[in-house]
Amino acid sequence: MSKRAVLEVIALDARDAVAAQAGGADRLEVVTDIAADGLTPPVPAFAAIRAAVDLDLRVMLRLSDGFAAGDAADVGRLVRAAGQLRAAGADQFVFGFLDTEGGVDLPAVERVVAELDGCPWTFHRAIDHTADRDALRKQCEGLPGLDTYLTAGSAAGVDDGLAVLIAEAGRHGEQGYEQQLLVGGGLRLGHVPALRAAGIDAFHIGGAARPGGWTAPVSAAAVGEWRRVLDRG
Repeated sequence: MSKRAVLEVIALDARDAVAAQAGGADRLEVVTDIAADGLTPPVPAFAAIRAAVDLDLRVMLRLSDGFAAGDAADVGRLVRAAGQLRAAGADQFVFGFLDTEGGVDLPAVERVVAELDGCPWTFHRAIDHTADRDALRKQCEGLPGLDTYLTAGSAAGVDDGLAVLIAEAGRHGEQGYEQQLLVGGGLRLGHVPALRAAGIDAFHIGGAARPGGWTAPVSAAAVGEWRRVLDRG
């Protein structure tokens, strides 16, 4: 019997969070401004979600669209935002930054990590836009709290990245590949059997949880369908 797969759902507000929990989500990624692919939420929005559900919450640390951390002042703003969110009860995060060459912006990542004091965090889909996935993983090896990579295997989504995801799952446990693979980005129910067969046990959905589109709230029924498919293994 394979272990229960993690189902993470994007939540913009408390209504989303309650519906996702009712549908069987294990964890929420808390963001604002989905038009920019998810930015750091205001502290009151995080606090409302924290009060509404008892799920694990991973909070986005990202100030603008794209994968650049910005200049030193921008990184300072990120660090302050992380501190404010931690003071409000946040204890898990999502971030990841690239430099102008397409490699990991390790100084920016390390500044944020230092503020988190060991909190668990996900390196998000910036990995799908890097010039060298393997090099990024090796450079991030040993960063405190890094336990997950959110990835579609390709910048274009899971359809294009399926072979990469399966190959990386096969390397689990190697240097740079100890972290959990959390698959998201154009993920469909039809992808699940091949991914589960490869040993992947964590899945991330956003639009798939909202049959009415991003202007509509999360649907507990849609989340429930994913829960049932994942539980079938």
